Amino acid sequence: MGTSKSSSNRILATPSAYARKNYLYVQEVGTLLSVEPHISKRQNLNSFLFMTVISGSGTVTFDGTSFPISEGGCAWIDCSRSYSHESSAEDPWTLMWVHFYGNLASSFYAAYIEQENPFLFTPPTIVPFTDALHTLYQVHESKNPLLEIISHKCLTDIILLCFTSNCHKAGQDDTVLGKMQLVRKYIDEHYMEKINLDILSDTFYISKYHLSREYKRVFGVTLGNDLTAKRISHAKSMLRFTSASIEQIAIGCGFQNAGYFIKVFRKAENMTPLEYRKKW
Repeated sequence: MGTSKSSSNRILATPSAYARKNYLYVQEVGTLLSVEPHISKRQNLNSFLFMTVISGSGTVTFDGTSFPISEGGCAWIDCSRSYSHESSAEDPWTLMWVHFYGNLASSFYAAYIEQENPFLFTPPTIVPFTDALHTLYQVHESKNPLLEIISHKCLTDIILLCFTSNCHKAGQDDTVLGKMQLVRKYIDEHYMEKINLDILSDTFYISKYHLSREYKRVFGVTLGNDLTAKRISHAKSMLRFTSASIEQIAIGCGFQNAGYFIKVFRKAENMTPLEYRKKW
């Protein structure tokens, strides 16, 4: 974040080796009040920037394309790529922001973008975001002995807010959303039966290619992986709380046969069904 023509309160943080390895961690956190037009440019940083506009307006440029942003707007930016943000001359902005990183940061961002979420968005309210940012600033200012784990929580809260704020994207067809919810309900109720894209396509009168794409977009997981997770979860329950054989469990959870069930279970849990039963 630049400082020319602006007033800012910021804290630069240096995380411990443990935090770098295990947590999301703060690099910088603060607020910025632009007195006059102000521009900041960055690229090639191992960092992610989250910012929200408290008042005023300006533009954010990402990969060479500029977008307007105003009061109530938020941006989550991958700082390894070229970006800049500039306050307007007519209505200088006030920002709250955090630069953060961590081993999981890139994976979270990749999942966010893979679900076709925008890097720039306007949530129903920015209050939960500003509360988290305020807490981040406070714990670093006070040097709270738990600041690194509190920071990790606040940063994951912000990331979750980004995801949930974009669950109902502008222009998303409520009919499609409703149909995907019906498909998931069907899977929850019929996972023990034979289910594939052709069957679901015929049942819900939707192209299997469209179904596959929209299911991943709405729920952030492929239909096949979601179905497998449901079957594995039920299999765990049967392994723990019944005396059913592996063959009975496999059929009862919708797997083709015991051999295939064991293969899928081992891949998911890194142990066989019988090893799971003995451990739990």
